[in-house]
Amino acid sequence: MKFVLLIATLTTPVAAFTTGFSSSRTAQLSLKKFQLNAESVASDGVANGTDKKKIIVLGGDGFCGWPTSLYLSDQGHDVVVVDNLSRRNIDTELGCDSLTPIQPPDVRVQAWKEVSGKDMKFVNLDVAKEYDLLVQLIKEEKPDSIVHFAEQRAAPYSMKTSKTKRYTVDNNVSGSNNLCCAVIDSDIDAHIVHLGTMGVYGYGTSGGEIPEGYIDVILPGGREANILHPAYPGSVYHATKCLDALLFQFYQKNDQIRVTDLHQGIVWGTNTPQTIKDERLINRFDYDGDYGTVLNRFLMQGAMGVPLTVYGTGGQTRGFIHITDTARCIEIAINNPPAAGERVEIFNQIAETRRVRDVAKLVADQTNVEVNLLPNPRQEAAENELDVSNRKFCSLGLDPITLDAALFDEVTEVVNKYKHRCDPTKILPASFWNKKRAEECATLDPSSVKVNV
Repeated sequence: MKFVLLIATLTTPVAAFTTGFSSSRTAQLSLKKFQLNAESVASDGVANGTDKKKIIVLGGDGFCGWPTSLYLSDQGHDVVVVDNLSRRNIDTELGCDSLTPIQPPDVRVQAWKEVSGKDMKFVNLDVAKEYDLLVQLIKEEKPDSIVHFAEQRAAPYSMKTSKTKRYTVDNNVSGSNNLCCAVIDSDIDAHIVHLGTMGVYGYGTSGGEIPEGYIDVILPGGREANILHPAYPGSVYHATKCLDALLFQFYQKNDQIRVTDLHQGIVWGTNTPQTIKDERLINRFDYDGDYGTVLNRFLMQGAMGVPLTVYGTGGQTRGFIHITDTARCIEIAINNPPAAGERVEIFNQIAETRRVRDVAKLVADQTNVEVNLLPNPRQEAAENELDVSNRKFCSLGLDPITLDAALFDEVTEVVNKYKHRCDPTKILPASFWNKKRAEECATLDPSSVKVNV
């Protein structure tokens, strides 16, 4: 599509793209149905015959980082997990643990060694603060790729207080800047794969299908150009991802570092074919109003007989992706890096788009709970359309898992097993975008939530 800057008139719309992805397989009841075939692992132990790589996973103890680390190791890569355990510390701060009992990192990596025979190293390191140690680590490990998950990932938490806003900016932007500088100073040609967010685009601002990172425009005087899609963040968290994108653009132009930026949708699901191998490998499950992703929150609420907490009208349209596809997309990006000197590669990492109230209806129909429309704690449009291209990943072999009631059973089983660990006072939203939103949500009473245990 092409836009005329300054007048904002669409001049050459691209053909509409169906976000239901009819070519995608329907999600099945069991995780076994979408496990990669073990026979596809080549004789050298690396899946699909690709070269074995040394990969550092920053933020490898987190919700997306841990299953991705296991997946990459399972595929035959040499994985180093790096984390400062800040997310676990935030659990303590918020007084709300993961619904699933996640084990300490040393127990996790030892359990993986026992069930897979593969070694993974864990390093406790703060990417945003311990720059010299980061440079030293890159020099010692000489990674082919560095996967960057090491950022505060929750929009609500980033809007909670002035302290959390400042922490999110300090941690996320400093961490990304440090990583770029460390790759340059270490003199190691490591490919950075960064987990961004669909939220950098904003919602409903393109006037059509959202392309993958770059957009064709017509500048004054009729000059055509292909530029980075304009940023339109909806929270401090999303703003940091926009700043990350600008840093990557600069360092690629200035120092020719190789970067792939992945604009991911909302992640759902809990376990993967790797995390189900042993209970000590279980992934974290966040259900609270700050860190719980919308579909996982709905599935938890439905399983526990709690009316689903839909914000506003539920007319927000969002992109979704299963946690298993997150890990698969990371490897696809690793195996398809930009060449030296090429601009930052950008992928839209989603499987499909759905309206929030439609997702709520899917869960409500399965669990026989009511849908509760709450005042919206966020400053956002009540309704929006979202048409997104994900052609790059699909062309590279991704067959996305789409939302299906059958696969919801996996999450429901996890909830039923650990529901005794739920604190119902943490279910309602507890972070508000501004004073007006806080006033509108003032009637919400966390102690009023009752669950069936």
